[in-house]
Amino acid sequence: MSDNQRNTTTNDTAPAGDVETTDAAPTGDGEATTMTETPGDGTAHKDGGAVKATLSSRKAHLTVSRVEPWSVMKFSFVVSLVCFIILFVAVAVIYATLSMLGVFDELTNMINALLEGDGDGDGELGLNPAAWFSPGRVLGYTGVVGALNIVLITALSTVGAMVYNLVADLVGGLDVTLSEAE
Repeated sequence: MSDNQRNTTTNDTAPAGDVETTDAAPTGDGEATTMTETPGDGTAHKDGGAVKATLSSRKAHLTVSRVEPWSVMKFSFVVSLVCFIILFVAVAVIYATLSMLGVFDELTNMINALLEGDGDGDGELGLNPAAWFSPGRVLGYTGVVGALNIVLITALSTVGAMVYNLVADLVGGLDVTLSEAE
């Protein structure tokens, strides 16, 4: 008997609520051992009535043969939107922390010192490093990168679902084993 075959019987003579479940489970030597469990006592008895252990959980073998692209698109959009919000808040917190520590002021001073050169004035490039580290610019670039991530992640996930459906038609999809928690 394979481990996918299960028999469940109801004891008609038992009082209401007493259900007897019989499962056949393969043993290590290829034989099937019958285990019986009565919900009232919570123990399992092996063929002769000796107490063995509680029943193992049921397992279902399923195949994911199709993934709906529309649901993948909605799910990936929401996940990428949440990731965008997390990214934006993280950058804002890190920027505020570094700004309070004076990191950006020191970077601006260092870049200005490097750009001064030998002091003859002709080497001035007209760069403003202080503007590079302004909150509007940093958070603006973060917003642009986050918006691009939302579009790309949503589009790539949807295309990935379509490709999966094509491949699953050829090879049969993913086999998944689900087990019931005890």
